[in-house]
Amino acid sequence: MGKENNPRRVADNEAMAKTKMLRTSPQKLNLVAAMIRGKKVEKALADLTFSKRRIAGDVKKCLQSAIANAENNHNLDVDQLVVAEAWVGKNMVLKRGRPRARGRFGKIMKPFSEITIMVREIDSAAEAAKKAAKSQKRTASNRQAEVTATPEAAAEELA
Repeated sequence: MGKENNPRRVADNEAMAKTKMLRTSPQKLNLVAAMIRGKKVEKALADLTFSKRRIAGDVKKCLQSAIANAENNHNLDVDQLVVAEAWVGKNMVLKRGRPRARGRFGKIMKPFSEITIMVREIDSAAEAAKKAAKSQKRTASNRQAEVTATPEAAAEELA
């Protein structure tokens, strides 16, 4: 009655990496995670490299680990990877103290957090179709704006 093998928790075109015990608050870590969500991995790595946030280096290591997992374990094309999801969770809180006036003791909380990054391989044909549809929508709305921007159209609207 052994335990069955766990099924794969991510889709076939996805890979993930998790880093625990990062010495920062989840709120600060989430700012960096939000910075890379939805971006291509090359752009996300560049953003993390030049970020001024202290924790960006650790997030970059986690992203590089996710990319390596995608390439080595799941045989995914690195050039087609995007950061599909990046979520942050709480970890333990180290409690320290400081003596204060009148015999009191001030609590100092040192929070730890964890980050999970999931990268997904996108096929270039679907991405090209998505961009074409978006540009088509944009040009149609621009044409509508041009029509209403003419003086004759403005006069008709006022009448």
